[in-house]
Amino acid sequence: MTGTVVIALQRLRQQAAQSAWHLVCLPVAATCLFPLVWMVSSSLKTQRTVFTDYSLIPAVPHVENYARAWTQGRFGLYFLNSLGYTALIVTGVVACSALAAYAFSRFTFRGSGFFYKLLLSTMLIPIPGAFVALYILLNQMGLIDQGSGHWLARVGYILPQINGGLAFGIFILKPFFDGIPKELEESAEVDGCGVLGVFCHIMLPLAKPALGVVALLTSLAAWNEFLLAYLVFSRHELMPLQRGLLAFHGAHLTEYPLLMAGMVISILPIVAIYLVMQRTIIQGITAGAVKG
Repeated sequence: MTGTVVIALQRLRQQAAQSAWHLVCLPVAATCLFPLVWMVSSSLKTQRTVFTDYSLIPAVPHVENYARAWTQGRFGLYFLNSLGYTALIVTGVVACSALAAYAFSRFTFRGSGFFYKLLLSTMLIPIPGAFVALYILLNQMGLIDQGSGHWLARVGYILPQINGGLAFGIFILKPFFDGIPKELEESAEVDGCGVLGVFCHIMLPLAKPALGVVALLTSLAAWNEFLLAYLVFSRHELMPLQRGLLAFHGAHLTEYPLLMAGMVISILPIVAIYLVMQRTIIQGITAGAVKG
């Protein structure tokens, strides 16, 4: 009987601790969610009521703000540009970082540790900090938009972002590959599978959660990129989606409802990607934490 009472008291303490932790987390979650809710609410108001109507649900929601934002901000063109840029950047980062991480994890060569640490150290340098050197390099290679050859300018926009995402991708994937037993590769090699076959058919499927994390975070960075586009592009038809938001921000007047509607449109693809890949992403983050 005494043991039962002790177990019951322990459960009550655990439940009380969990409830207290939830009470702490709820205000933090509300603080994070409120700007998003306010953004959606403001996108359904008018320019006159956006700062006078404090209700989160407007009495008369103006859904037409989204149609106006799409047409006035030329979101159709910019949306397709961002979609193409993001797809190519994510593909390049995932493919190259997976190959490099597998090489650092499984192959030993002179200076491998030094090069691995040197590569990771590049994460300390933000892309804007290298804009001067980057502009000179891209200009010498003819990858700056100068009115002709828009495909070269697109390449000049995509390649630096792939290069900038490699270090993070390798940082996530190498520990994951380290945790995969080598016996699986040896068994595949006995069955006649080569190095590339082992990588494609054994390692990549097992690393799917980590690949999902790299893909999502790279998508987020590429989709929200803005400064590099202004460095490389001079024509509006090459700009990504974030350029469309400037259409509602003028020197003397900012159309806040249309700006908020445009921001809602711009975050929808990332939210959709996260909802689709949510389970894979959580598995990847959890596995990476355990391996770390």
